[in-house]
Amino acid sequence: MILRARSVVPVTAPSIPDGAVWISGDHIRAVGPWSEIRESASGPVVDLGDAAVFPGLVNAHCHLDYTGMAGQLQPPRAFPDWIKGILTLKAQWNDAEFAESWLAGARQLLQGGVTTVVNIESRGHQLAALRAATPLRIFSCLEVTGVRSAREPERLLEEAVQTLTSLPPIRGGIGLSPHAPYSTTPDLLRLVADAARRDGWRLTTHVAESESEFDMFTYRRGPMFSWLDGQRPMEDCGLGSPVQHMHRCGLLGPAMLAVHVNYLWRDDARLLATRGTAVAHCPRSHAYFGHRRFPREELAEAGVPICLGTDSLASVRNGRSPDTVLSMVAEMRQALAADPALPPRRLVAESTANPAKALGLRSVIGGLQTYSLADLLVIPHDGSTWSAEEALIHHAGPVGATLVAGRWEWISPSFRDRIPQEIPR
Repeated sequence: MILRARSVVPVTAPSIPDGAVWISGDHIRAVGPWSEIRESASGPVVDLGDAAVFPGLVNAHCHLDYTGMAGQLQPPRAFPDWIKGILTLKAQWNDAEFAESWLAGARQLLQGGVTTVVNIESRGHQLAALRAATPLRIFSCLEVTGVRSAREPERLLEEAVQTLTSLPPIRGGIGLSPHAPYSTTPDLLRLVADAARRDGWRLTTHVAESESEFDMFTYRRGPMFSWLDGQRPMEDCGLGSPVQHMHRCGLLGPAMLAVHVNYLWRDDARLLATRGTAVAHCPRSHAYFGHRRFPREELAEAGVPICLGTDSLASVRNGRSPDTVLSMVAEMRQALAADPALPPRRLVAESTANPAKALGLRSVIGGLQTYSLADLLVIPHDGSTWSAEEALIHHAGPVGATLVAGRWEWISPSFRDRIPQEIPR
């Protein structure tokens, strides 16, 4: 099919007024002005009218199974208090509740224009069925921890590998997520890093998220150090920052997506850039915890790619509002509110092209270009093409439509009359 719209925003190339996207199967064959595409393309034409077409959004960090926890945890005085709270809440849930929560989050992402998500998975025994139930492109990173269970690192890794390798093939990928430096041991981190390199898997870890974590590793002090002292060996504390700790354990590298990185020390930014590690920033979660200003400028100046993610609804203010959903658009708005000087085009790139590159899929997703997968979103837009990125950031509610691998997986009521029934969906 050929999609025509008032504005086409490839992100990886200049925006196109009166543009078109030619789709064949699950891939894009061409992108350009309508006047050029119509001369060579074939297939049914879908004229979207006053609309803007973007690449599907790529959510760099999410916890789908916490979607139903929205509004159930208040912002804590100290970060360890929130950890204790979510551990207590999780212990009260059963498999059915976690599955319902996971699937609700997947639907919210699709309705918000997300086509790819890096999701932290804590329910390995449910994962195959959950992944098969959504058209989202899921990069499932299985969470591993070792402190509370006090089990041997080798056994923990063996079980995680068995779970991941038993999953049926599906769009997306798999990886490992050692939860955080404070909830794992150096031995487990090294084993996970070696396994990921051996099998070519992605890695993602919460790191330098809170001041409590930073003080624990850098100075052997603070509420997290006091809480965990006696629950885990503390010989890895007092040797440098959390980022340096991850480097010593071999996790930093191009396959690694470091989540949060809110607190930096000395050459941390340069170390991340040198190792080719991207950072996933979650603006609404950042605001919920009241962290200090995200070190965006320091990371960017060092050359660290920044990607946006939603985190979970368990750490979003006003969580009881019916409008509180997993939304990359809301994350872009929050980032802009925290730093009004940010160009909209940069925020859109941090939600598309940057995370695609971090996943090693620069030419596959995150941009509208020849041979890339036909993942895209549509919003109503009757303004100039050059204001389309700003229009996306300020768009309220579900997007007009979401296409994943050439199939319409979400069409809002306002767009149903623009997309004929015979078009694949």
